[in-house]
Amino acid sequence: MNKKYKILVTNDDGYEAKGLLSLIEVLKELDDVEVTVVAPANEKSACGHSLTLVRPLRFVSVGDDFYKLDDGTPSDCVYLSLSTIFENEKPDLLVSGINRGSNMGEDITYSGTAAGAMEGVLHDIPSIAISQVMDFTNPDGDFSLACKTIKKLVLKIKNGSFPLPHREFLNVNIPPDVKQTSMKVTYVGYRFYANDSHVHRNPRGEEHYWLGLHPLNFSPRVGNEGISDYEAIRDGFISVTPIMLDLSAYKSMKRLEDWCD
Repeated sequence: MNKKYKILVTNDDGYEAKGLLSLIEVLKELDDVEVTVVAPANEKSACGHSLTLVRPLRFVSVGDDFYKLDDGTPSDCVYLSLSTIFENEKPDLLVSGINRGSNMGEDITYSGTAAGAMEGVLHDIPSIAISQVMDFTNPDGDFSLACKTIKKLVLKIKNGSFPLPHREFLNVNIPPDVKQTSMKVTYVGYRFYANDSHVHRNPRGEEHYWLGLHPLNFSPRVGNEGISDYEAIRDGFISVTPIMLDLSAYKSMKRLEDWCD
């Protein structure tokens, strides 16, 4: 009997998200693959790489090998899956997504989608985060190219090897124009941030704030070779970025040593 290739799936849009359900469907089309899904019960966008330490968490079964984690984050989903469902044998691959919206530039540090992959590689599991850049005039989104892309990448990994070393994961962004199928290997772009919030008042006059959305304004990083994730998406290509968890600013270490002295 052939040993099944085990894939753990999570996301940050919640267990009912169209991107997640599309991902599950396409992964289950692969031969000799066993898909286990553990996703947040609620949307956890921009939760970052957070773990829940101040309250208990609970798995709720919603289908065969499909669980929602009651008020859990993507990192919680991966962490608890590895200590319970996969206690005796780690999954062969982790896929986080398909996110509804982009995860490029420094947004990776906010992203719950990226955090799911981060948690995976911390435990030596090859991991992919995949996001669909949205044209929000079509709020449902078209995940067809994202599904074709993740299927291609998973097959390459399953039938070959993971292309990155220890504690690095693949961050994939899919352009809104799903007619383009070419991939570009990219680096993380430089995003321009604003500070936007909107005040609303309830019937009692109490103020409440919604954090606003920012336009996707980027620039290349000066001196970098190749193209950024944003440039690839702008030009209609699929962006594939290797992300490392080592945040050390190596180029600044000598300057800091001189400053400390």
